[in-house]
Amino acid sequence: MSFDEKLSEFERRKSKAEAMGSPRHLAARKADGILNARERVKALVEEGSFEEFGLFATSINPDMRDRTPTDSAVCGFGSVDGRMMGINSADFSTVAASSGRVQLKKYNHIRDLCVKNGHPLINLMECGGGRLPDVMGAAGIGAGGESGRYFSRRVVPTAAGVLGLTYGRGAFSCVLSDFTVMRRGAILAVSSPNVTSGSIGEAGSLEELGGTQVHSKITGLVDMVVDSDEEALLAIRKFLSYLPDHNRLAPPIAPVPAGADERGTALPELVPIERRKTYDIRRAIAAIVDPDSFFELKERFARPAVTGLARLGGQTVGIIATNPRYKGGALDADACSKITNFIVLCDSFNVPLVFMADTPGFLIGTEAERRGMAGKIMNFLAAVEEATVPKIALVLRKSFGQAYINMGGGKADETAAWFSSEISFMDPKIAASVVFTGKEDGNGKTHEQLTAELSSDTTPYSLAAPYLGHAVIDPRETRSYLISRLAIHSRSLTNGVGEHRMANWPPVSF
Repeated sequence: MSFDEKLSEFERRKSKAEAMGSPRHLAARKADGILNARERVKALVEEGSFEEFGLFATSINPDMRDRTPTDSAVCGFGSVDGRMMGINSADFSTVAASSGRVQLKKYNHIRDLCVKNGHPLINLMECGGGRLPDVMGAAGIGAGGESGRYFSRRVVPTAAGVLGLTYGRGAFSCVLSDFTVMRRGAILAVSSPNVTSGSIGEAGSLEELGGTQVHSKITGLVDMVVDSDEEALLAIRKFLSYLPDHNRLAPPIAPVPAGADERGTALPELVPIERRKTYDIRRAIAAIVDPDSFFELKERFARPAVTGLARLGGQTVGIIATNPRYKGGALDADACSKITNFIVLCDSFNVPLVFMADTPGFLIGTEAERRGMAGKIMNFLAAVEEATVPKIALVLRKSFGQAYINMGGGKADETAAWFSSEISFMDPKIAASVVFTGKEDGNGKTHEQLTAELSSDTTPYSLAAPYLGHAVIDPRETRSYLISRLAIHSRSLTNGVGEHRMANWPPVSF
């Protein structure tokens, strides 16, 4: 065969691979405004920067090689906002992007190269589940066990998009990621309805099985819900902008927007001094951090807790706050898990933590105990204690009981409180009710007198006097206080890099 003939064959094979799978399926997606695997990569990376791996890969099954271009996966490396990143993009137009042995080798190769060379990893997933009959039989499932570890120590940040029907290995890669965004209409589940109906006789809609409502509100497996593929890609880019390329670097520094120091003066109006009045803590967070920098995670899940990345003076920080707008800011079992997972993320990638407490404590009762509340609280506390990134604990209005400790009180590098805050074992009114019997207690004090007495020792000055608190501050000075303290707790000896004790923590600790 001559050079020209070989070149012709090369171009033919390359064109076939780049054309992907079913033309009918690709046309239907285009009509619905849904990007295909290659369009997603093109929209994500800088023009001309994508280097593809495995273009000529096909199914390991000889009978399927002609209809499995790239074995249903577009994989490689490209530049995203000037940073090299690995990308795995599932091609649903080719055998529903079902998990085949060659496809998984491609996915794992990109992941391993990212970890070895310090590049973030992005998984853009759709997956019809395991590829039958390839995975059937002892040898089929045995080969799956040899395809590499599902989970590895957190070395590089990973982000995933659930961008269609996503089952099996595709679903697992999403929930193992540090950030997961889901497009409305997409589905995330262990198995498809065909499997669940055949296995356990359960019938239900796709949305009930694993839609956005399920995973953003009930399971907490999804960090964000968006309306389109384009929005999902933007969310992934923004998330990764807060984090370093790998865990041996500090997060990148961003420019500080003009007027960033001006909004903190409104905090006394945003946070009512009366501790039983509700408000949305996110408004206070927005007034403290750099303008438009707060990137909330799991907004719809466990709403008494607020977690998200932000910037203070251009520096990336992780915000953990209680929100009195929901359940009065009392932390339930899901809130504990939500915070624990966020601490793992921040500790793994050298992101300092800022705790903002305004809470009556943990939400207790029969249902809480059935959810394993004691274990959730201790997991939360273990994460706080094990994290080696800088930690600053701040009490805004009130913080009572064990929640004070879990929210960093006495556990952080620095503990501070607004001058108007209250801190105690429990709400003084509740404490008075516990010890009060009849019209007077044993010393002849009325309920009101006992409440006043128990309240007298709850001021931040009582915490500061024995140096159990390091600062009492004016709420309007919160931003400047946090920025100055972050500069002090800089971990300069290691260039802002922590010990990553949480890097092997289970990726989903619910």
